[in-house]
Amino acid sequence: MKSNYAAKGDVYVAGLQALKEAERLRGLTPRAGVDFASNDYLALATAPRIKNAISAALEAGKTPIGAGGSRLLRGNCEEHERLEAEAAQFFGAETALFFGGGYVANFAVLTTLPQRGDLLVLDSLVHASIHEGARASRADFRISIHNDPQSVESTICEWRANGGVGRVWIVVESVYSMDGDFAPLTDLVAIADRHDAFLMIDEAHATGVYGERGRGLSAPYEKRENLLVVHTCGKALGAAGALVTAQRVLRDFLVNRCRPFIFATAPSPLMAVAVREALLILREEPERQQHLANLVAFTHREIRARGLRSPSDSQIVPYIVGDNARAMALASALQARGFDIRGIRPPTVPAGTARLRISITLNVGEDDVRLMLDALKEDTRSWSQ
Repeated sequence: MKSNYAAKGDVYVAGLQALKEAERLRGLTPRAGVDFASNDYLALATAPRIKNAISAALEAGKTPIGAGGSRLLRGNCEEHERLEAEAAQFFGAETALFFGGGYVANFAVLTTLPQRGDLLVLDSLVHASIHEGARASRADFRISIHNDPQSVESTICEWRANGGVGRVWIVVESVYSMDGDFAPLTDLVAIADRHDAFLMIDEAHATGVYGERGRGLSAPYEKRENLLVVHTCGKALGAAGALVTAQRVLRDFLVNRCRPFIFATAPSPLMAVAVREALLILREEPERQQHLANLVAFTHREIRARGLRSPSDSQIVPYIVGDNARAMALASALQARGFDIRGIRPPTVPAGTARLRISITLNVGEDDVRLMLDALKEDTRSWSQ
């Protein structure tokens, strides 16, 4: 007879078996091969300047490795304060607040700032952290059609017509992580203004890549009272953490009421040093951003020249396969050729849109791109026959 513990364990075994049968079982794969998988868009994760900044901080003997507590206890270090002041200036915001990562930053904002009686309007393809934050929020939430401003406005109007009286929060990504397409920010800003709404923009895949000096696609709308932006630090900035930029009253409310901020050990002060240096690199080495833009444009020209298709014009290049098993087989074939390309399946992407997510970074050059696309075309033709 099985123990209660063993019987409960069967639930996990059955769950894993169901994922395997649905071609959705995940596993951890070591990094290997030419990098077409990371979000290290500007190749800052291995930048000598950032390494040297961290080394200098350690050698000076004043920067602790760990914060040792939450920001409201002894964990509030000079490095956090300096980063937030400089980030606010860099991004043209009144204030900034540093979190341990983009996931926790999105979750923290959405479970703290929207209040009971408010409405969250989420683009259908926003990150899982935003969906999780919305579900845990006090506010109600609705899903709008992807990149459809009319759907956003109609959702707001319908909610008002049915008696909604609170504040509306429109939540989008500026560049979508799996499709690589861009949010219609100009239209969304206008809708937010018409409906006295907040606009929350997740710039995870735009910070460092787009906008003047890599300030993101939200840069033209800086200093707006109804704008809150999340700048992830673990992608193009090459470090870890996330910066929330917003009006001071929103930052102060987060410091006082945000449980993921209040009850979490502060991010490593060394990460604050790394992010500060990354922001300096954006200011002082704009050629990195231009080099990436040139490489992305080259990649899309080469894609078209080979008769391949991708719905993106950004550094995120989805190659839609459709079938889960075929997508993973194609990814495995490319990995065997020495290209680190990962297959993406539902529920990360909608059913029937399993794909390769090809990421263009400064860790590769034009020759790498040519060889990868030649291999993609050859392997696609082989499994299609």
